[in-house]
Amino acid sequence: MSTFTEQDLPWLAPALHQLLQPQRSHALILHGAAGSGLFELALRAAQAWLCEAPGPGGLPCDQCAACHLALAHSHADLRVVMPEAEQLARQWQASADAEGEGDSESRSKRKPSREIKVEAIRQAIDWAHTSSGRGRGKVLVFHPADAMNLVSANALLKTLEEPAPGVRLLLCVDNPERLLPTIRSRCQRLRLDPPPVEQALAWLRRGPLPEPEVMLHAAGGEPLAALALAQAGMTAELWTQLPAQVAAGEVRGLAVLPLPQALRALQCLCHDLLAVHVQGHARYFPGTSLPQGLALPALTAWGDQLRRAARHDEHPWHAPLLLESLVAEGQSVMLPHRAARRPPGAGVRRPAPR
Repeated sequence: MSTFTEQDLPWLAPALHQLLQPQRSHALILHGAAGSGLFELALRAAQAWLCEAPGPGGLPCDQCAACHLALAHSHADLRVVMPEAEQLARQWQASADAEGEGDSESRSKRKPSREIKVEAIRQAIDWAHTSSGRGRGKVLVFHPADAMNLVSANALLKTLEEPAPGVRLLLCVDNPERLLPTIRSRCQRLRLDPPPVEQALAWLRRGPLPEPEVMLHAAGGEPLAALALAQAGMTAELWTQLPAQVAAGEVRGLAVLPLPQALRALQCLCHDLLAVHVQGHARYFPGTSLPQGLALPALTAWGDQLRRAARHDEHPWHAPLLLESLVAEGQSVMLPHRAARRPPGAGVRRPAPR
């Protein structure tokens, strides 16, 4: 997977400058929307702290041996702790004992975990108390930090409060409130704001992405999320057709996406339908004709159903059947609008000519 820097993602530069200030704590929570470049920011900060010839403002030189090792994800003093499922999604080469749950053959026979388990935390803590390989300290990155279960999160508390000398910890998370209060109280915070629209569009236009405006809206203003959506198979044409397809009970536009992204697309549609209902503006489907005057209880019930499904989007149920069920529910929500716009006399059976 490509490694982005603040030169590749220019909106990271202000946050990186703040992150490299000398008064920063040893433990930091980096938070921002998914697709904003949070993980890339964490890796760049880690590279800067481990750089052996840092430039102005503490920025990494990209030339020394430490920088080359960090960019190759093989620096002995940089450890990334993430769930197995995230490792696979990012094509990240985990350390040999990252999960500590048997050999590679036994791990391949089970479903990749979506949690950071206590074994991985304990191994990371043991690693943090060993000597630095290159003498510039050590960096631990947790991504996403809210993937820690209750046991693993509690196992990290003492290290957050009393870290080994020279160790920095970065916890990446979309929403800090998903972390334990005892973890939040031991860390400073830094928010990565979404890039300005024009800057995000300029970045997207550098690649072969047709109609980046539509895709950027679809991703909620996050350019990396827009790129991931396009790489999954969504196009601007399909996205603008989604409301009409759901109203018609069709799933073909959603079928190109993995189940988690398809569920998110339905949640985006439900959000915009609710926004239009209260005289607000559509965020994800602007410029698309969205029905008005829908029944609010039915809309909120559909939204609750989508949230329940999204909490278990990795469950091994049959994705096409689930999508058909959720789209059918959305169609029933939008049916009053379709009936209201039915031309006079539509649906009335006319007598056959004699």
